[in-house]
Amino acid sequence: MTPRTAIVGAGPGGLTCARILQRQGFPVTVLDRDPAPDARPQGGTLDMHADSGQLALQAAGLLEAFLDLSRPEGQEMRLYDHTGGLLHQHAPPPGESFNPEIDRGQLRALLLDSLTPGTVQWGRNLTTLTPLGDGVHRAHFEDGSTADYDLVIGADGAWSRVRRLLSDAVPVYTGVTFVEISLNNPGTEISELVGEGTMMAPYDNKALIAQRNSGNRVLVYAALRVPQDWNRGPVSMRDELLERFADWSPRLLSLIAKHDGDFVNRPLFALPVPHKWDHTPGVTLLGDAAHLMSPFSGMGANLAMLDAADLANSIITEPTIDAAVQAYETVMIPRGAEAAHGADEGLNTAISPSTDQALAHLTKHL
Repeated sequence: MTPRTAIVGAGPGGLTCARILQRQGFPVTVLDRDPAPDARPQGGTLDMHADSGQLALQAAGLLEAFLDLSRPEGQEMRLYDHTGGLLHQHAPPPGESFNPEIDRGQLRALLLDSLTPGTVQWGRNLTTLTPLGDGVHRAHFEDGSTADYDLVIGADGAWSRVRRLLSDAVPVYTGVTFVEISLNNPGTEISELVGEGTMMAPYDNKALIAQRNSGNRVLVYAALRVPQDWNRGPVSMRDELLERFADWSPRLLSLIAKHDGDFVNRPLFALPVPHKWDHTPGVTLLGDAAHLMSPFSGMGANLAMLDAADLANSIITEPTIDAAVQAYETVMIPRGAEAAHGADEGLNTAISPSTDQALAHLTKHL
């Protein structure tokens, strides 16, 4: 009997897994709680690494299409001090494509368009999973419907419902919050500051990070070490940020001051390290559901997509679903723990009271 496989979550990891399985003739259903693929913004830009995300895209048969969409110039990196002085710049040489950038929405659309129509079931909000024996689980949805599966793959992100069946672990606030600022048509001054890729300026437990996106859009992240409920007073987010960054150069402050829309509060959460669980037949995790970490890992979607490719390959090659999941978890869990350790170190060093330490760390990794 062909196994009934469900992937919960239509992010890059879940869609990559579905695409690779479908290419090899394995039926799969993707379940997503959003009512439609365009129900909410998909976020900023991603760099796809040659040794992880691009390997997954190659397994999915989508590498050439990705490279056509990607922005190799987005590999440029700039490091500033808080006075606006440029300390370090890396510009990719011609032909360099180790980690070109792509908008998250463009990557998701590429993956969605590669799937058989109807693969993704939208508006399917999973509430619980009930074990029925022999690895079979019954999925219960918010609308009262149910469905039974031989394998449920949790690709449902930080607050995964699938994870609850495997682990009691919950994400914990890291102590750092990003405030997201979107600048459309940012103008010459900011464009010259940011360049074609990413810029960062760390100082005194804070940082300003800006990333070039397609369509003449720049996403800015003001990073601060603050309590999770830090912005609950009467002061506007703009005014509070300008006060907290008051001793920074006017050039850098323009990343905050020129925004006339909403400031989006994004506290950073992470799972305990290492996050592991006892093998349970018929259910497993990938990406943030398995190893949520701060963006300072440098991996993010790359790791989720590599997880997806490894899991799909195990399902295709191993004699049983249970053997496939065990083989996959043997590789994925320690790899995720290693990346999460690196993410902790990166966050604690980059957003640090020691500006010299932060600059040294970032210069080494640019």
